[in-house]
Amino acid sequence: MRRKVADMAHRLLPTTAALAALAAALTACGGDGGGPAEPARATGRAALAGTGYTSDQLKEALLRELPGYQRAGEPDSGEYGTRKAIQNFEQLQREVQLDKKSCAAVQAGQKVDKSIPAALATFSKGGSQYVTETLMAMPDDDAEQQVKARVPAGCQTFRTRVGAQWSEHTVVEPPPGTIGAGSRTVGVTTTTGGSNTRTWYVVLRGRRYLATISLYGPTATRAEAEGLARQAHEQAQRILP
Repeated sequence: MRRKVADMAHRLLPTTAALAALAAALTACGGDGGGPAEPARATGRAALAGTGYTSDQLKEALLRELPGYQRAGEPDSGEYGTRKAIQNFEQLQREVQLDKKSCAAVQAGQKVDKSIPAALATFSKGGSQYVTETLMAMPDDDAEQQVKARVPAGCQTFRTRVGAQWSEHTVVEPPPGTIGAGSRTVGVTTTTGGSNTRTWYVVLRGRRYLATISLYGPTATRAEAEGLARQAHEQAQRILP
């Protein structure tokens, strides 16, 4: 059960602060981005409207390697809502009971359009630390709203239950950052039984895209997560027109 809670803690994209908070209990995208990638599809309202990038372009703009990490399978790309990691998270999320219903309600009200083009890659180190990068095509105004989201009052601490196992979570949110055209960072410490894990999320805005980095593991730090986010932004800026 503890492993299940841990896996859930690296399967979520931090599009809102409440989403990031719930992610610690439930993230990435870090544990299930591997396996053969489905063929990339240039779909989604953003691409069709000419206001964003195709999933093919986003896939090319992902980080290719990270020192000290191994890539967990091939990058995945296509419509956001059809990505395996996202579908796995949504299935796992339905199994989680949250002790603060108001925090879940905030999360439900700010979801990402599932039709937008997206691409993600996952890296692992030592079998206990995971990094997931996700790029999503998104108009600048929408991306700015995601970056501006904040942890709601009263949601800095909460408890979750999966089956009979309870976990406790503490959320910290530093002031807004300046990575890319603007960024936000959220950190979550999760205690399950006698085990503590940390998850750091960085959301940043680029030219017509939103990028997220999630770093999950017992020794995950804000400094490393934000350093990875800067690398992701530099790579995307080099590749995306």
